[in-house]
Amino acid sequence: MPQTFNVGARSLFVTITAWFFIFVAAFATVSAVVQNAAAGSVLAALPAPQGLPLVTRLLMGYLPWVMGAGLVLSLATLAAAIGLLLRLDWARRAFIGLLVVAIVANLAGLWLQQEVVQSLVSSTLSRAPLPPQTVDVFGGFVTASRVMGALVTLGACALLGWIIRRLMSPSIRQEFA
Repeated sequence: MPQTFNVGARSLFVTITAWFFIFVAAFATVSAVVQNAAAGSVLAALPAPQGLPLVTRLLMGYLPWVMGAGLVLSLATLAAAIGLLLRLDWARRAFIGLLVVAIVANLAGLWLQQEVVQSLVSSTLSRAPLPPQTVDVFGGFVTASRVMGALVTLGACALLGWIIRRLMSPSIRQEFA
């Protein structure tokens, strides 16, 4: 049986997705502009990186680049989300590409997340001698935070994958024809 589509029908999914990402991208863009403006004074106030853990030194060295990339991605997401709301096909494709970049960044960020937590825990435990009972409780909280961080990241990636799948469906693609 042939599949028919209502030409010109606008799905609620695309409208809600577009508006949600417009608000998120606008907030992220304003936040990135403020962070980029404050980055110079923050980096100047930080101590010399020689005594800091490796992950912290790497983050400090690449911080301006990371913040600049965040600003570019925020602006691109804002433009693509507005185009998605206007049902432009290039915007749908660009939006899918940006969601793929977000998934890859989140999955790569899992490693960074674990390294930062390990760096904080090792530096905290080396500076403050704690009783064994406190160390056990502290270790439990650290483990719980690592697991929850990984679960939230994987859940967000699954949600973004679902959005990509919906945007690639024939009925949604028909809206952008």
